[in-house]
Amino acid sequence: MSYMENHFDMRLDPTKLVPGAKSVISLLLNYFPITDKEDAITDDTESNRFKISKYAYGKDYHLVIKEKLKKFYQFINDNIGEVNGRVFVDSAPVMDKAWAKKSGLGWMGKNTNIISPKEGSFFFIAELIVDLELEYDHAIKDYCGSCTRCIDACPTDAIYEPYKIDGSKCISYFTIELKENIPSEYHEKLGNWIFGCDICQDVCPWNRFSKPNKEQQFTPLDGILEMNKRDWEEMTEDVFRKIFKDSPLKRPGFEGLKRNIRANS
Repeated sequence: MSYMENHFDMRLDPTKLVPGAKSVISLLLNYFPITDKEDAITDDTESNRFKISKYAYGKDYHLVIKEKLKKFYQFINDNIGEVNGRVFVDSAPVMDKAWAKKSGLGWMGKNTNIISPKEGSFFFIAELIVDLELEYDHAIKDYCGSCTRCIDACPTDAIYEPYKIDGSKCISYFTIELKENIPSEYHEKLGNWIFGCDICQDVCPWNRFSKPNKEQQFTPLDGILEMNKRDWEEMTEDVFRKIFKDSPLKRPGFEGLKRNIRANS
């Protein structure tokens, strides 16, 4: 994915994003849904449903987190004095995982996700880059050990070796970022995923420590988890725009979603 190479100098040097920057405040926000631990889904029900990544059940996280970060930034200014800084939520060339790892929020797992020993990996990462000198945290130990469950479970072999992923083979890439048709050789490997993929996180033993989030805005959209395949297949563009106007699912657009559904058929 060539876009990852753009503005590489900014990814390495925060002062190119915030002049005079001295600190990166890295933060996590849990999105693990309560429904996953409360709802018993049978194999028959599972086969009649398309799947979307857990992070897309509710309101678009960009909107939710940016609002929280702006309040946090204002709090700092109100209590410390004028501070120069910027908030970041996937909207600029910031190395989210690298900063989260460096700040000790978790280690980089073999699936390349940040894993917290207390909460697993179902969380968003965001940053506040400021011109304040702070007392800094440090990286923690890698606890993946000899486990290879995420590598073994990846149906497209996107995790081609520990700690390395070919993003262009990832189901999340196919169903969200890819603009063209999904290559036919991957259709049978999609496994009913039509937006994102949680496989490498679902199988991770550390996610047994995942706790249901407390953010009301991440509450699953009405009926979204009960929709069967026919509901998705018969959805009109008007309905799509109405239901998902503030949802991450609007990213691939109506045609992109329909393409993903066809690839799973």
